[in-house]
Amino acid sequence: ACNMVNENFVTFINPTYIDSIIKDEFANMYIQMDYEYGVYQKNNNIFIIKNDKYKKELIASHHFTSLSCLMTQDPYILSVYFPQEKKWLFAQMFKWILLSGLFIIIVVISFSYVMLSLVRQKKLSEMKSDFVNNLTHEFKTPISTISLASEMLLKPGINELPEKITKYANIIFDENNRLKNQVEQVLQIAVLDKGTFKLRKKEMNVHEIIDMAVDNFDMLIKQREGKIIKKLEAVKTNIFADPVHFTNIIHNLIDNANKYSPESPEITISTKNENNGILISVEDKGIGISHENQKQVFRKFFRVHTGNIHDVKGFGLGLYYVNTIVEAHNGAIKIFSELKKGTRFEIYLPFI
Repeated sequence: ACNMVNENFVTFINPTYIDSIIKDEFANMYIQMDYEYGVYQKNNNIFIIKNDKYKKELIASHHFTSLSCLMTQDPYILSVYFPQEKKWLFAQMFKWILLSGLFIIIVVISFSYVMLSLVRQKKLSEMKSDFVNNLTHEFKTPISTISLASEMLLKPGINELPEKITKYANIIFDENNRLKNQVEQVLQIAVLDKGTFKLRKKEMNVHEIIDMAVDNFDMLIKQREGKIIKKLEAVKTNIFADPVHFTNIIHNLIDNANKYSPESPEITISTKNENNGILISVEDKGIGISHENQKQVFRKFFRVHTGNIHDVKGFGLGLYYVNTIVEAHNGAIKIFSELKKGTRFEIYLPFI
């Protein structure tokens, strides 16, 4: 301020002039706050002040400058006080605190997402590894059986034992079909993942498909001294669906119920009409599925572990396939299960 005034101190102490100088300086420094100012001697006697109620604040203010360049005797002090300084500082700090907080939140979320992705990738890698190991085991078994049966057919004198030839030929035929079905299942999942499969819908009778599926499993279930109970109570049974995929759905659910029934399986298949559609239920009294695993049973490659022994066959693709096909038919599938008591799958398919 000393450089911007003339030697006439009386002119300098003009309040309007002082105010204009302060405003210009604040404008140059981009300060936009209300302020009060005053000029006083070092003995604290106010000479010029805009508002007497800020006398103490002006004397205690850290924003001041000496006017000794103008008055060698009894030097004066120009002091400025900002009544809203704390609020202004808090507002400025709040912006930075808010930005810092948002940045920290973004970093934490990003870090959590990365960690979650790593955990998921690790689990997926483990499931894929388990799938490959299981695939090797599943393919090795029928191949070994076919190889052994073929060796028996090549033994000298086998032509004189037609019943043996028939036996080993049937073994080769059955194991070949088993191997073909396993390969077909893996190929079906590959098609589903690519999204290139097309549903060939037509009107079909749900009960007829269920009856055929039960007939296919009847001998296998009876060999284990089990039974399949049908409670087909639906009145309207015709829906528009892909017969091949729908048949595979029922087969997979019955096969799943059989696999996870360690003793004589008791499988109940029921139907009823509900909400302009049909509700199909497949229930077993097997080992059940824990609540934690229920959330993952429809994931690809996931298999419910029953221990280190390879006593449950499959690739962990069956329920993934079922869920994908049901959703493609605009339906829904639910699981209800309790450990050591059994599992129930419910499929809802609309008529339209």
